[in-house]
Amino acid sequence: MADAPPDELRASLYCADVTVTMDGPHGPVTVLDRVSCEFTARRTAVVGLNGSGKSTFLRLFNALVTPVSGVVRTGSVDPVAFPRDARRQVGFVFTDPASQILMPTPLEDIELSLRRGVKDRVERTERAMAWLRRMGLEARAHHSVFDLSGGERQLVALAAVLAVEPRVLVLDEPTTLLDLRNRLRLRELLDSLPQQQLVSTHDLDLAATAEHVAVVHDSRIIDQGPPERMLPLYRAWCASGFPGEAGA
Repeated sequence: MADAPPDELRASLYCADVTVTMDGPHGPVTVLDRVSCEFTARRTAVVGLNGSGKSTFLRLFNALVTPVSGVVRTGSVDPVAFPRDARRQVGFVFTDPASQILMPTPLEDIELSLRRGVKDRVERTERAMAWLRRMGLEARAHHSVFDLSGGERQLVALAAVLAVEPRVLVLDEPTTLLDLRNRLRLRELLDSLPQQQLVSTHDLDLAATAEHVAVVHDSRIIDQGPPERMLPLYRAWCASGFPGEAGA
């Protein structure tokens, strides 16, 4: 694993009494309910059942979701008041890379990410190719993104995010579309990165590599702590019922 950044360089991912609602067929639906947290670990894994609120929670930190109440901070930045500043700090990788790959080829997509910060076109191309080499995709640089496998597209999407050097990397179920080979490749890559990482995942092997694990259930963080405590608890709750559920 890459050396972690010093504690003072890590962004505190903080929220206090955050509630998020979304429009439903019969009125507002609460997606997150009075959620509070402060994450400073190098890698924090967020686990929970489908529909528990994990993805919405991750999106708070770079203003992809706006709460109706509560406080959110990414380091010292308020994502609601200063979304552009938050997005410069936080790189977000979606579950489906098709949601964020915008250009016809891998090279062009990474160049697009670099366009704002790197004005020289030759330098942009060189940097983009360097990232493709790091991902093992140099030979696919000029191929159509539609000819890539799901795993290759995920690596392209990740490279486009990392190319702008975010301070924090947020990944929403990054292994869902990957076969075992690409899951192992992705895990090795994440281990080599200096960025602080927040990862939502159903892959408990990946969650076990985190320093901290938060369990989201029924729109709330119900417990958090080291993986050696949280993952056995989570497995037991999945098998026999979560706290507060009938029969648990």
